[in-house]
Amino acid sequence: MTYASSTYYFGSNTAITRLSPAKINLFLHITQKRADGYHDLQTVFRLLDWGDYLHFLPTDSLAVAPLIQSIPDFWAKSSSDQAAALCDGLIKLNGAAAITENLADNLIIKAAVALLQHALEQDELPEVLSQITLSIDKHIPMGAGLGGGSSNAATTLTTLNHLWQLDLTLDSLYELGVKLGADVPVFIFNQDAIGSGIGDALAPILLPEQYYLLLTPSAHISTETLFAHPKLCRTMPVLATTDIETQAADFYQTLKPPYQNVFTPIVTDMAPKVAEALDYLQSLLPAEVSAARMSGTGSAVFLPLPDEIAFDEDTIQSWIDRAPCPAILVHNL
Repeated sequence: MTYASSTYYFGSNTAITRLSPAKINLFLHITQKRADGYHDLQTVFRLLDWGDYLHFLPTDSLAVAPLIQSIPDFWAKSSSDQAAALCDGLIKLNGAAAITENLADNLIIKAAVALLQHALEQDELPEVLSQITLSIDKHIPMGAGLGGGSSNAATTLTTLNHLWQLDLTLDSLYELGVKLGADVPVFIFNQDAIGSGIGDALAPILLPEQYYLLLTPSAHISTETLFAHPKLCRTMPVLATTDIETQAADFYQTLKPPYQNVFTPIVTDMAPKVAEALDYLQSLLPAEVSAARMSGTGSAVFLPLPDEIAFDEDTIQSWIDRAPCPAILVHNL
């Protein structure tokens, strides 16, 4: 697994900085509603070279046994409560107060707890663990369909697995990620992928390099509302993975049938700001050249750019300046 990372020095301690990338969905189909209430989908995930940054600063090394002894009734607790209590003594999270009212609900903390719980249940908890001050530099808007929380969780899993020397395999990290959220596995997979199932069944796909003009309108509709919407198309035909691979030209820049995002008509009807942003993007280039579209269940929208446009700095800056909401030029990871 590769990371876009840099290192900062704080006295004798070293902080590791990881890019926690955003993702976009080049298309998104729902193929059926399952008996368990979840939906089967098909999509192509593309990771971006833009996102949040997580800074992991190891401070003190703590012997685990005394730490456990300092936690009241530790061994009487469930393994999940034991892991949460350990996490309280090991992780200090900065910069997340605006994301969740209760830090325990943050996916970064949930990822750390999941790692500790796995180690406890497997009787593989190291004798010494580093305390970590974890700071988040947030850029991915919440509720934008860009996978910010899921990416943060995956980055936390992989980085703490290294810092705490837990030695979990990628397959084990993947299994933990699935339990945290349907989009977490693709960030552990760490490459563009065809997604199916609830988004957790992944197959790699090779796509051309691409720039995107990404707009993030201030609008949010809960995923629960959208998945329950009576007008949501849940009967898209199941496409063979080999067909998706060979038909990439039909969706990576333009969108030719059957490829689409089935949530787009619902979101644009419910959120005028998303409709405005999408209309703006599509006004920039003819649809037969590039098709603007929405990522995931929204609200972010993006326009794939031909190279000759992406490298024209004056044009791009003009488009960003005129956009009806925050806009940024991004590239695939």
